[in-house]
Order: sequence, then C-alpha cells, then structure tokens
Amino acid sequence: MRRGALCFLLLLLMGVLTGRAQNYHAIEGSPFAGSLGVANNPASIVGTPYPWDITVFSLQVKNTTNAAIVHDVSLLHHPQDSVGFTFKGGTFKRYGGFNYNVHLLNARFALDRKQAIAFGVNLRGYTTAKTGTFTFYDSLRDKDISAFFRLNQDADYTANMVSSNWVELFATYSRTLWDDEYGRMNGGITVRGMRGIGGGFAQLGGGRVLADAVSARTIYLLRAASARYGYSSNFDQWQDSKSTSQNLKDFLGHTQAGAAIDLGMEYYVKSQAVTNFNDDDTYDEYEWKIGVSLLDLGANRYQFGTQSRAASGPKTDISDSVLQAKLGSTTSLANFNDSLATMVDNMNTLTGQFTVWNPTRLVINVDRPLQDHFAVNANLTVNLAGSNNGNAFFAKDFNLLSVTPRWETKTLGAYLPMLVTTNGRFWIGGAFKAGPLLLGVHNWANIFSKEKIQNGGFYLALQIRPGNGFSFKENKKYTCPKN
Repeated sequence: MRRGALCFLLLLLMGVLTGRAQNYHAIEGSPFAGSLGVANNPASIVGTPYPWDITVFSLQVKNTTNAAIVHDVSLLHHPQDSVGFTFKGGTFKRYGGFNYNVHLLNARFALDRKQAIAFGVNLRGYTTAKTGTFTFYDSLRDKDISAFFRLNQDADYTANMVSSNWVELFATYSRTLWDDEYGRMNGGITVRGMRGIGGGFAQLGGGRVLADAVSARTIYLLRAASARYGYSSNFDQWQDSKSTSQNLKDFLGHTQAGAAIDLGMEYYVKSQAVTNFNDDDTYDEYEWKIGVSLLDLGANRYQFGTQSRAASGPKTDISDSVLQAKLGSTTSLANFNDSLATMVDNMNTLTGQFTVWNPTRLVINVDRPLQDHFAVNANLTVNLAGSNNGNAFFAKDFNLLSVTPRWETKTLGAYLPMLVTTNGRFWIGGAFKAGPLLLGVHNWANIFSKEKIQNGGFYLALQIRPGNGFSFKENKKYTCPKN
C-alpha cells in the first residue's frame, strides 16, 4: 500500500504551498452574472435581464501562503525544468490556503419575471493549513533535525491541516417576495446533494523539546507531543495491480453522501426618477442593490482510511537523532506508522467516520450602478467556521473584503477587483468579458512577477445567453391598443 494515502497527504501540503471556489470576484453583484451568481447569492438569479443562460464550463482556483516563495513561474511563464521554491525565513506563524471549483453545465431559467430556477454539477475543494510560531530558514532543509530544534527550543509545536473535496448536484429556486414603487425584495434557496471524494486532516499539539547536554554535545529530547491524522478510505482502494478504470470505479464507489443549503435575499432600491413611455425597459434597474446570503451550511462525511492514527506520549529516550533515523527514510504512510509506534506510549487506529464542515460563511454584498455602464460592488465575507484544533473539522474560505469597480454591458465588460484576504493580504486583480467568455486573475502580480504565483489564482468561464432577439413576453395590460 498504501502509497495512495501517503501521496494524498503530500499533495495536500504541496497544494497549500504551491497550488494555483466560488470566487468570480469580477461579476459579484453584477446583474449579468446569471447562473454564476448562484454561488454568491441564490436570490440573484431572478434579477437577470435575460430569460436564460447556461454556463457550459467554468474554472476558478485561488491560493495563498506566507510559508514559501515559488521561483521563476507566472501565469504566462513556465520553466523548462522543475519548479523551484524556497521557504521564507524568520520567526512567525505559517499558513496556507487553496480552493478551486469547476462548474459543468450550470443552467438558469426564468419562469417569469418574478421566478427563476437554476441547477447544475460542480466539483469543489478547500484546503487550509496553519502552524504555531517557529523559526525556520531555507538553509535548514539540508541539515539534520537538531539544527531545527536548536532554533526552536522554546517553540510551541502546534499545527493543523484540513482538506475536503466533493462533487455536488445543486438546485436553486428564487422568487420576488414583494415589489412596490420604492423597492423589490427577492429571496432564494439552493439545495446541494454532495459526495465527498477526498478528505483528510492532520493535527499536532502540545509539542515540546528539552535540551540535554551529553558528553559535551547537546541533544534534544521530544516531550509531551500528540498527533492525529486521518484520510478518507477511498484512497485505500487505489492499487497499482488494478486498471485505471477499475481504480476509478472503486475510488468513487467508496464515497459518502453529504448535503448543504444556501439561503439568500436581495433588496433593490428603485430609482424615483420619472420615466416616459419611450424609455427602454427599466424593470431590472436599481439605485442600490443590497444582498445578504448564508452559504455552504452543510458538511461532507468520510470513512477513515486504514492508516489513520492518533498518537501521544513520546517515550523518554526519543532524541533528535532517533527521530532522524526512524522517520527520515519512510516511504509510505504505513511505514511511517510502524516507526512512530516504536516512539510513543499510545498509538490508536482511528475508525468510523469523520466530518468536514463546508466553508460556511455570511456574505453581504452592496452594488451601486453609476453612469454610462459603470458600477462599483463591495462584498464582505464573514467566515463562520471554527478552529481546527479540536474534534470538529472545518473547510475555510479566505476571502474577507472585495471592492470591484466595473464597466459592463450584456456583451462586454472590464473589471478591477481589489481583495483583502483573512490573512491580511491585499491583491489587485482584473478581468474582462467578451461575449460568452470571462477571463480573470485574482492578483495581477501572478502575470507580471515570476515570484508571486503562490498568492493569487485565476478564473475563466464560458457562458451562453440569448441574443437580442429574445426577451420576456410583454404584459398585455401595458400594450397600446391597435388602430
């Protein structure tokens, strides 16, 4: 074995540090977002000025970390050889986050001007990691573990990592709740049926080292550490002896079901300007639009893989050299577990199921149209997830606040989203829309710098809509009589 499980845990860590959801910031609050707007507020789909649209395909990826720098790579430049990276040196807490989503055939249909539905298939994933404060320099990578312990004798060795990946089918219903001369209130709900296709977690807590002088040489003894780590059992099904098709069948066949809901409301503040009969249709126009949504309230379940473990109570003679000898050459998770079991007093296999909560968050969106197709949008995200240091596990989004000036018509658009992340990073991105195509980057530095790819990401979408010849049927009570 079980190389699949070990590779999975390594890939999660690599994805956090070097990876490239729901975050198409350019079109947040836009009346032309269509089916893409479902992810930000399910009420938005009834406020779109065309009767239907289909997102044939879209992809969004976003990543952030303060732990490493990836060299000689940008969205427009890829090195011929392997990608190089260095760890950022210093004494501080490290973090990383990575999320992605893929939309396949998401469709929105207006039943009439006051009701709309949407549905589709999405593939989504979130990975987050966080450590306590410790000192590290890239030069330590080629040295033994004693050099690290020497710099971190008083450090609190804590860390956690959580990942959840799933495929979902969703259905959305939105309708106008009330409408008068001053404003309009729309409400919406999305129901998601999910299958967790890959999940895992790792926790390290209470770690300490004790310096001890022996024969004029200082050794470091491990004290009071505990660890838990687990992964979903479908990774155990992947075997080199089976065909790829059989592996995929077994992998997907050992997944668990989950569910989630989104709730949203949008209030339109109408213009009180007087219109005349010859004006264009102003039904969807507004002075302000204020949206509030509760997203991803739900969870995915995973069966523990066979090599999931909980360990605590290091033996009294576990020194830096013993750690180096026993763990430095492990080639699989099973081999790692065998070595770890010889160094602790308590080692237990984790069985049953574990749950990873979706990145539940409250989103407040304010949209303000200006003149000549200009507008500005503000989007505040309040993450409701808890800590990943206990027995509950939470996927997390790292959006905090975005402000997006835009120029947009039905067929063309230019956008300048500015984003503040939950870790305090400030990104300036950009996007453009031309007909059915939307392309955007979260951070312009991903294009112009070869050492910023670890913070940012991109998105693209292909969305088809009716041409100018399609419109809602006219309400006949407003039709002028024919002569």
